[in-house]
Amino acid sequence: MKERIFETLRELRRFALEKGAAVTFFYHEEDSYLMRFANSAISLNTNEHLIRLEITAYDGRKRAAYEMITDLNQLDEMKKGVEKAIAMVEHAMPLTYEPSFPAYAETLVDENGYDLALAQLSNADKLAFFNSAVAGLETDEIKLSGIFSCGVNILAAGSTRSEHLLYTATSDAQVSIVLSHGTLKWEVQAEQSAWRKTDLKPEALRAELALLLEHYQHDTPQQIPLGKYDIVFGSAAIADMINFMNWIGFSGGMMKRGFSFMSEDKVGQKVFSEKVTLVDDPANLDTFPFKQDFMGLPRRRFPLFEKGVFKAFTWYQDDADEFAAQPTGHTVPHKSLVLEGGEGSSSLEALINAPRDKDILYIPFLHYMNIVNPSKGIITASSRFGALLLKADGSVVVPYNVRLTQSLLDIFGENVDWVSSETVPYNTSQSYGSRNPTAIVVPALMLVKDLEISHSNSSY
Repeated sequence: MKERIFETLRELRRFALEKGAAVTFFYHEEDSYLMRFANSAISLNTNEHLIRLEITAYDGRKRAAYEMITDLNQLDEMKKGVEKAIAMVEHAMPLTYEPSFPAYAETLVDENGYDLALAQLSNADKLAFFNSAVAGLETDEIKLSGIFSCGVNILAAGSTRSEHLLYTATSDAQVSIVLSHGTLKWEVQAEQSAWRKTDLKPEALRAELALLLEHYQHDTPQQIPLGKYDIVFGSAAIADMINFMNWIGFSGGMMKRGFSFMSEDKVGQKVFSEKVTLVDDPANLDTFPFKQDFMGLPRRRFPLFEKGVFKAFTWYQDDADEFAAQPTGHTVPHKSLVLEGGEGSSSLEALINAPRDKDILYIPFLHYMNIVNPSKGIITASSRFGALLLKADGSVVVPYNVRLTQSLLDIFGENVDWVSSETVPYNTSQSYGSRNPTAIVVPALMLVKDLEISHSNSSY
């Protein structure tokens, strides 16, 4: 298959050169499988195989792209797509800058993140995983729902400027399991990310679900008072906040457009807690990484924050062209973000059982997150379900939904008390558009002191 993809891209390159055109090719092939559960039964089991080809023609400051759903047997149709892109660029409005055109110095093939066992995972395997993860936890009132999404992603790129090609293949899985109470309408959730079959551990999900169920079934639910709390965030909440930081924090293009809470004079300054070290690490296979970006730049460990000090902005090639900046190897579908661990506890059970001198609010997930003010880094989100209030007297309360409206500068600032020693990948993949498996590696838990709750609901 790989050689056939290469052969196709080389033939398209020859065709474009015969037309005297400057053209790039971006090939995306996915095998996607989705098993969905609802009301303790399989509600959907589907799969699809898609090939997309994006053809971009360049003419000085003008650029035009044509994308098609195609097949490797449809070379003539692909050539028609090349002709369409070439015809379109004649009528394109010029940009205010001249976009860079990739020229690959060598052919790169990266299959390190591909696991055949995960790629060939059967329906029976997925069902067995779910059955193991919820064994003995379902009742007449407590029903199972969730998804098991897995697949294979192949990306390849070429251009008329070079005969060399880029090729990356990854396998991925995203599991989300929800147990909900039919009458009381609460739910608990656990998730897992994997790039290989051995990463799938249903027993870990079961332990997490069982612990939360124990408290949601037997502890008192209540509206908690407004005010400041020491909050322990779970890995999902941490990863989602980092994901927003990726957008409104260290993106050079967003900063230049006034949509970031970082500025150029912050480079080299301490803006977060010394316990915060965030890097882009393309060597971490848990993040479905790229060794080289799609402009041909090699990707290496890229520090963003080191012990709280802001190190650098990331620059996508097009933003670098527009703002006369130096690209940083980030012209990729997603980064490989890793928030390094510390010395704190990695176990929710240990946290619950540990003595404490004040209340601690545990929030595993942040739902409906959105931006309030990007220039100040203010986000807002809801705890919804899964949260626990660990009382100073050792008891546990199930809090109704609370809302957090805070700046990321404060959340990751000097009030960070500790982060877990253990890190875990949290899958942030979206189910819309082409398959783009994405995960952020974060500490299992993070304690931040004195964060204010702006709203507290009176019921589920």
